[in-house]
This record gives sequence, C-alpha cells and structure tokens, in this order.
Amino acid sequence: MLDVVIRGGEVVDGTGAPRRRADLGISDGRVAVVAEPGELAGEPADREIDAGGCVVAPGFVDLHTHYDAQAFWDPTLSPSPLHGVTTVVAGNCGFSIAPLSGDRADGEYLMRMLARVEGMPLEALAEGVPWDWRTTGEYLDRLDGTLAVNAGFLVGHSALRRAVMGDAAVGEEATEEQVDAMAALLADGLAAGGLGFSSSWATTHSDGSGDPVPSRHATRDELVRLCRVVRDHPGTSLEFIPTVGPFGDEHAELMADMSLAADRPLNWNVLVAANARSADDVAQRLAASDVAAARGAKVLALTVPDLMRIRLCFLTGFLLDTFPGWAKVMTLPAAEKRAALADPEQRRRLREGVEGPDAGPFARIAQWHRMTVEEAFTADTKRHEGRLVGDIAAEQGKEPFDALLDIVVEDDLRTVILPPQSGDDEASWALRAQTWRDPRVILGASDAGAHLDFIATFNYTTAFLGDSVRDRGLMALEEAVHLLTDVPARLYGVRGRGRLAVGWAADVVVFDPDRIAPGAVGMRADLPAGAARLYSEPDGVEHVLVNGAEIVGPGATFTAARPGTLLRSGRDTETVSLGR
Repeated sequence: MLDVVIRGGEVVDGTGAPRRRADLGISDGRVAVVAEPGELAGEPADREIDAGGCVVAPGFVDLHTHYDAQAFWDPTLSPSPLHGVTTVVAGNCGFSIAPLSGDRADGEYLMRMLARVEGMPLEALAEGVPWDWRTTGEYLDRLDGTLAVNAGFLVGHSALRRAVMGDAAVGEEATEEQVDAMAALLADGLAAGGLGFSSSWATTHSDGSGDPVPSRHATRDELVRLCRVVRDHPGTSLEFIPTVGPFGDEHAELMADMSLAADRPLNWNVLVAANARSADDVAQRLAASDVAAARGAKVLALTVPDLMRIRLCFLTGFLLDTFPGWAKVMTLPAAEKRAALADPEQRRRLREGVEGPDAGPFARIAQWHRMTVEEAFTADTKRHEGRLVGDIAAEQGKEPFDALLDIVVEDDLRTVILPPQSGDDEASWALRAQTWRDPRVILGASDAGAHLDFIATFNYTTAFLGDSVRDRGLMALEEAVHLLTDVPARLYGVRGRGRLAVGWAADVVVFDPDRIAPGAVGMRADLPAGAARLYSEPDGVEHVLVNGAEIVGPGATFTAARPGTLLRSGRDTETVSLGR
C-alpha cells in the first residue's frame, strides 16, 4: 500500500527529459513508482492528489538563503516553500550564527551585524533567537527535526573570526595561532554536519557599527588555510563573495586558490541579472571561471533568474550605507538618524558623498529625481505614493534630495522608495537566457530570510517559471525545472534529491503551468516583536511535499507537518571534488 498517489499530472522529472503523463506513487518518504496513467488504478493509498492539468516536478533547491535565525521562530521557513522550494542552504556570505565563544557579547555582535548587513530587524533577532549554543553541532541539534523543509547550514567565516578573536576580529589580521583556532572550530562544525565554508570580501558588507564585517579583515592566506579544512570533510562545499563590481586579477586567482585548496567547486555571489548595457561586465566576471578551469579549479557564478527590484528605506539604510560618507549616519539610532537627515548641513555632506568622484558602484542609484515613492505612512505623505520624487520636488520648488528627505523625516524614516528599473528590454532578457544556460552559472541567490524590506527575490522560482518560461518563452519548462532542481542539488552533492526517480526522496511540487506566478509583494508584520517583512504568496502552486508529507496545500496554506531533514555533510551529501 502506498502512502500517497499523485494522479493525472505531467511529470517533469528534473533531468531535463521531456515531460510525460504519469502517476507518482510515494512510500516511506520516497518515490516508490513512476507509472503510466492507469497502472496504479487499483493500488490503494492513504492519500490521493489529483494533479490533472498540473505539472509534477521535484521540489526546488535554493542554495543561497539566510534562514539561520528565522528557523527558530518560523519552522516553515516561509515564504520559500509557498513558491515550491523544498531544500535550502543557509549560513552564506560568512554569516552563520554558530559557533559562539560563550561570551554574551558574541551573540549581541552577530545580532547587530545581521541587522545591518542582512536587513533583519534587530528586535526580531533579540526576541526570536535563543543564542544559547556554542558549537555548530549544538546549533544544528537545536533545529534537527523541527523544520518543514530540508535545510543545510554552512559554517560562516565572520562567526568563526568573532568566536576566536572577539573584538579584534574587526580591524586586525589574525595570528597563525588564531587561524589555527578558526580551522579547529571549522573542522568541528563540518564534522557535526556543517555543509561547508562561506566567507565575504564584499565592500558593501558592514557590521552594526558601520565597520567592515570580520571576514573582510582576513588575508588571502587565512581564507586559503580555512578552505584546506574543507578538503578533509566529505560532502562539503564553498561559497564566497569576492567583491562588488568588476573582478580584479586578485579576485579570480583567489577563488581558484580557494577551490584548489578545498578540492571543491566554489560558487560566488552574486551575478546580478544580466543587462544588455552591462554585457561586458558580465563577461569579465564570468571569465573568473575560465581562470579557475585553466588551473584545474572550478568557480561558478550564482545568479537570480529575474530582475532584482530593489526597495530603499532610510530606516534600515541598506545599500544607502555604501555611499561615501553615509555609513555612520545610516547606523545611527533612529531618532538620531532622523535628526541628522533633517539637518541642512548633514544633507549637504550626504549629497556630496554621492556626487563626488569616489561615489562607488552604487552611486548611479542616487538619481533622486527618478525615484518613485512606493509607500508612505502619514496622512500628508501618503498623497505622494506612486509619484516620482522629481515631480514632487518641482511642485514644491525644492531640490529632489531635499523633497525626498522631507518626506522621509515626516515618515519617521519608514518611507519606501524605488529606483528606476533597468534592463526590462528584449536584448537584456535574451542575454539573461544565454547566461542561465552558461555552464559557469548556477541559478539561485534568493537571499531568502534576509534584506526583509529591500528585495523580494525569495519568489524567484515562480517568477522564473511564470514570466521567463511561460510568458516570454525564453526556455522550455523541462530545462527550467532542471536548472531549479537537479543542477543545484548535484553541485552540493545532495543525495537523492533534485529528481523524481524511484528511490529518491519524495520532495515534490505540483503546479499549474498556465497560472504559476509569484503574486503581489507587500509588507507583513509577522516577525517577533511585531517587526515586518516583505512577503508574497504564489499563484498556481497547488501542493508541496517534503519527504512524502504535504507541507503546502491548495490556496498557499501551510499544513502542520514538519518533515524536513536537517542536511548533514557526509550523511546527506556526497563529495563533489574537482576530479568528478
């Protein structure tokens, strides 16, 4: 007798093979049979799902999330499963929340760092996370058996550095003894099941005080030394952010060295959605994979298969704090920040920072007159919603920057503004489709669980299948599902997941290919301490199963089931070495 039969759907098995009409039988959390229509007609089952008119596919695999903290207050890891995701990897960018040294200041530092660099509300981190473990193993044990989806966790460099060096992790080069201590902690975490090592040199990554996060103070020798530890632990991987913007020779060589030291592929974050005007930049950064390949290493770019629609808010200040001279103001307490933004002299200094020669790669965003007021919060400011700042300024006889900050100050910093969208043209979409097929690229980079008021790329799977695949016809559905499932699962060596095949885990998403779409994005105040986040429910996702148990049913509703596997390296993952 089967536990579940999914009847009448078109099975897209994740391998890229053509879809076929078939019934899926599930037993003991695994696919027991993929049968021709009617073959299971007399087979009894505890549960039957009618998939008529729907596609039956493997659950989607998201390699780049930041659900490390949210897992404690939201075992569903929403909203990712609503969009068909059944397996996630967290602990990316060096920002795991284990290990801790036992000093209370560690947890407090990591909370402030995550609030700044990953846009997680500080009050939610303080109320929703216990911060009572020391080792990575203890952290993993706390989550084992509690989650709706399969989840694995990398061991983050900034957490390692902080646990070993304390306050000196920011600003100081590690001694040989300190690097040895970090290596020992990393080895302990990998032996306990950590999926690999992550780090960041991104110039945009700053902590709660506006200083570079700990991993940015690491030398290349420290990074390579830690990568050597990964080599000794089966089923482990590497993730890294080398910089923001074009790569220098040192970035390409470093990533190759890291890959060779670990004997593992390395994926770097993030190749922003390709734009026809930035084709040369895309080619320049993808060339890092060629440098690696020439030396016997493997380096892959992680990219979101959708436009990245960013939302800016002065309350959190994410991205705004990358402008020269802005970091300290953006890290001020809210009341002090509001006063600073109301001060004409401070406004002058901020404006000079984004208009000067050292403005950096994000300064082009600061075209205040072209920004749209997306959301406002007072009776007076709400009248500006949906309008360009330039039009508001002209109406009021003000400079656009002053007009915007007047609204922001009146809104107690909560105003949400949208920079102009670029790259929504046929040439750019054609370049993206070419990029998605490039063997040097892998889809993902959702950042789900982070940047909670900044981006909504957690819905990239349904956006990809709806807009890019169905509406734009940029690739066949079978190829798209392959890129969302089997390809990322094989990169991290996740055993028995990413395909619908007999004996493999029954991680399944049933969706209507004619309706699948991400749904409207909006703020939802459902975090601890009443904090809010961006959220989106999908259209067309009918059922999501993890290990044979339904976790999402019709109407994008979560069930009470928590069947997810805490993925541990070596047990649930196999080694993907450079020789494979």
